[in-house]
Amino acid sequence: MRILCLDIGDRRIGVAVSDEGKSFARGIGNIERDGSEAVKIRGLVEKYGVESIVYGLPLRMDGSMSGQTEKSMAFVSLLKESISLPFIPFDERLSSRQADSILIEADLSRKKRKKVIDRLAAQIILQNYLDSLREHGEEDYY
Repeated sequence: MRILCLDIGDRRIGVAVSDEGKSFARGIGNIERDGSEAVKIRGLVEKYGVESIVYGLPLRMDGSMSGQTEKSMAFVSLLKESISLPFIPFDERLSSRQADSILIEADLSRKKRKKVIDRLAAQIILQNYLDSLREHGEEDYY
């Protein structure tokens, strides 16, 4: 079984999925925020055989919640009504900044970066989560 990751933004949701061994994350795309997000996410859950969903929790640098944190949690609450899987919050501080740095280093134009940054941020969040599973033992996280 695989783990799906969502980087929830106001306009787009970056999506990544793990391999079956839960070792590697792969960005698989973006979902536009148009009201059909839950249907699209359910489709991905079925397509990839997902057992849980990790979502980025956008905390402030001091660890406190922000307005974006509350928006993400509200969106996840709506998803939980139609997707009966464990939803796991994971600290996403600096993931978008890290993704942007990677894309700048790859010499992508601002326009091209905009198209892939959310997917890459989801991939970074998921890879960090998968790495933490290995460090702490998988049973600690379910």
